[in-house]
Amino acid sequence: MTTVSSRGQTPEPPTSLGMPALPAPEYPAEVRARLEADAKEVIARYPGPRSALLPLLHLVQAEEGHVTRTGIRFCADQLDLTTAEVTAVSTFYSMYRRKTGGDYQVGVCTNTLCAVMGGDAIFEELKEHLGVGNGETTEDGAVSLEHIECNAACDFAPVVMVNWEFFDNQTPESARQLVDDLRAGRTVEPTRGAPLCTFKETARMLAGFPDERPGAVEATGSAGPASLIGLRLAKGEVAPGRGTDGAGHVVSPRTAGPAEEPPSGHPGEQAPPGHPSSHDAPQETSASDDQHPAGPTAEEGE
Repeated sequence: MTTVSSRGQTPEPPTSLGMPALPAPEYPAEVRARLEADAKEVIARYPGPRSALLPLLHLVQAEEGHVTRTGIRFCADQLDLTTAEVTAVSTFYSMYRRKTGGDYQVGVCTNTLCAVMGGDAIFEELKEHLGVGNGETTEDGAVSLEHIECNAACDFAPVVMVNWEFFDNQTPESARQLVDDLRAGRTVEPTRGAPLCTFKETARMLAGFPDERPGAVEATGSAGPASLIGLRLAKGEVAPGRGTDGAGHVVSPRTAGPAEEPPSGHPGEQAPPGHPSSHDAPQETSASDDQHPAGPTAEEGE
């Protein structure tokens, strides 16, 4: 019933401070029993129960698609922590969702290399195409979009990840087709790695439970050519792009030291065969020089 003031005006509703209702509700009995069995298995892997907090957060995220107040209370109960302690951890790491999201979390790398290679353009294209902003989900609940600082795959830039699986060398057009296929329920194959699954299924794997899909474990990926150039050169292999007929440029293994580099790094000075470069050679310091021992040579005050 609405109360009208003496002046005939409807009073303002009380201001909400946004505080959640406490305590958090419990999981249904059958859900809690199942999660407790899983949690017991996770906790047993660690010498101290508190160390199991991160995988337990993934476990409860696998249940509801994000870390809820109920999930936080469950983790706290299992590890004898306060809900404040669990909340502090769950809000620190970006891999834990704070609100309901889509079945497929599409992350576009917008860090330096991916950005200049087209990542910024991809992100803008997907925002406009999906009609959502960063951290938002499409109306059908299929796709959540977010920008990611680095996907650790710079040699495949620009990179998009879906539920942490790689989609390399993307363009605005290919990324748009990717999210359209996801929303339509069509099969989508990552560039490398395991077959795609839903966000909840991914979260359960991150909690430490095996991927039981046939062939998923055997699926793998590897570093790209750009990532392996330094390793090949260090082994003395033919530099990429220099031919395979044996006449290409070969760099000596680092252990032998490049003969053409002077020992001191000064131009014009020749290094003897097998001499390490100035960057590799042991340097004389006060600790290794008998004539200049480390530390003060006189008592304080003298």
